Amino acid sequence: MTIKDDLQKLLDILPQDLRQVLENHPQRDNLVEVVLDLGRRPEARFPNQAEYLSEIPVTQAQIDDCIQRVGTFGGDNRAGIEQTLHRISAIRNRNGKIIGLTCRVGRAIFGTISMIRDLVETGKSILMLGRPGVGKTTALREIARVLADELNKRVVIIDTSNEIAGDGDVAHPAIGRARRMQVAHPELQHQVMIEAVENHMPEVIVIDEIGTELEALAARTIAERGVQLVGTAHGNQIENLIKNPTLSDLVGGIQAVTLGDDEARRRGSQKTVLERKAPPTFEIAVEMLERQRWVVHESVADTVDTLLRGRQPSPQTRTVDDNGKVAMTRQLSVVNGRGGQLASGEETFSSGRQPTGWRASGQMVALPPLTVEREKAIGQSEFDRLLEESFNYSDSIDFALTKNAGPNGEDLPLHVYPYGVSRHQLEQVISVLTLPVVLTKDIDSADSILALRSHVKNHAKLRQVAKARHLPIHMIKASTIPQITRGLRRLLNMDEPEIADDRELQLFLHSGSDDEIDALEEARLAVEQIVIPKGQPVELLPRSPQVRKMQHELVEHYRLKSHSFGEEPNRRLRIYPA
Repeated sequence: MTIKDDLQKLLDILPQDLRQVLENHPQRDNLVEVVLDLGRRPEARFPNQAEYLSEIPVTQAQIDDCIQRVGTFGGDNRAGIEQTLHRISAIRNRNGKIIGLTCRVGRAIFGTISMIRDLVETGKSILMLGRPGVGKTTALREIARVLADELNKRVVIIDTSNEIAGDGDVAHPAIGRARRMQVAHPELQHQVMIEAVENHMPEVIVIDEIGTELEALAARTIAERGVQLVGTAHGNQIENLIKNPTLSDLVGGIQAVTLGDDEARRRGSQKTVLERKAPPTFEIAVEMLERQRWVVHESVADTVDTLLRGRQPSPQTRTVDDNGKVAMTRQLSVVNGRGGQLASGEETFSSGRQPTGWRASGQMVALPPLTVEREKAIGQSEFDRLLEESFNYSDSIDFALTKNAGPNGEDLPLHVYPYGVSRHQLEQVISVLTLPVVLTKDIDSADSILALRSHVKNHAKLRQVAKARHLPIHMIKASTIPQITRGLRRLLNMDEPEIADDRELQLFLHSGSDDEIDALEEARLAVEQIVIPKGQPVELLPRSPQVRKMQHELVEHYRLKSHSFGEEPNRRLRIYPA
């Protein structure tokens, strides 16, 4: 990276004694800002520390002297030094008199966007998010230069506070061939944005600090005209924008939608849900966590949809080392029931999944026996018991029957496409039982389909797609924990345990209170010690409706019948033998 900061021009506006201290300071090149407040000691701030420059408090004469050496303060109380990127911000008293200054060092850093160079070249609109001081404006300036000089695009910068291209009428050379439009008053920024599109034929518009609803609407208007947008917004993460009614339009806007009964049942959700209103203004979002670590959301639409459904997205994390080498990783929300991380190459990342097993070859061939090493790769799970038994069998036994990985020889983890089944309940079962299953939204990357029987009967298109892709469909009667558990075990060729262990009981718990645990334990003992061995019906103690529902699900897990009878608060369960 090449750094150009014109630091001496900023030091020249400071009082002479402070200037001399900073000129001889060992960390001069890392200076972030100088703070001058009336009646307080002057302070210099560096990336990891701050220190006082003098024991003598700042006087009004010193502040006035600094003001005379800088440009005019605008409506946003910001001024600059001509032909530099430095920013001087004022603090005023109630009468409008300036009693404090923040002198921020502006640096042009060439090469700072190597982490997202590939995204900039796609031509898609990019939104940069991050806390103050993390380098958003520096990144914008470099993006504008790369687009104008190296990609030969027509770039116009909307420079509200002259922070991107410097103070004065002549733009700083750090923006290259890009053009700069200044804004007379901050509240008119949205008008200048539209004016730039109508008058100057830009291919790219770069804008810093989108902060009002009018600016968000102007950004959408520009994006819909086919112009690439690169901008920053107030917020640290995408979740901040979703919760911000002023700026939520940047990520598509949020609205409440009432679903029909069938759709609510298919999703396994309430009838009123939050959904994205429109396509996002910015197709890509970059969360700048640190100067050397950025999180990239390659599809803002998918990220917002995932968050609104109560799940965590799987964005890319990009880091760069001292040698300029970029490393990319992706955090997965569910891998074998646990969070996991996939690492990629230095400059490329591929999230696509290639077909495996019989789908890749077109032939169903039994897999070789599972080895201990492969068993470790699958993860500790309920397969431990089956493997332990199979190791004791004779070599003449067909291992394809005893140690098959997937139902048709697929590599584990098994990728399942759910249809009409509650995704939340599926993830709960996979996590608690540690099953080697990954849920996918892409039917092309699935090994099988798990669907509600009623939905499959009424959906001829699903059957046609499954037939065309040679995908087996496994059906369950209802989207309940017992039915889902049974369906997943069937998918994995796993035998059902004769008794429910502690992990399975966890599936039926809601809040995990002592009352819930006692009620499930009571139902389990009644089934295993009386109903099944003795063939006698059993009545349980009175419970609340929510707890009785959990007991009904546990009884269904044993494939037995149960009914509630009696009046509240003495309503209770009766379990019948098969």
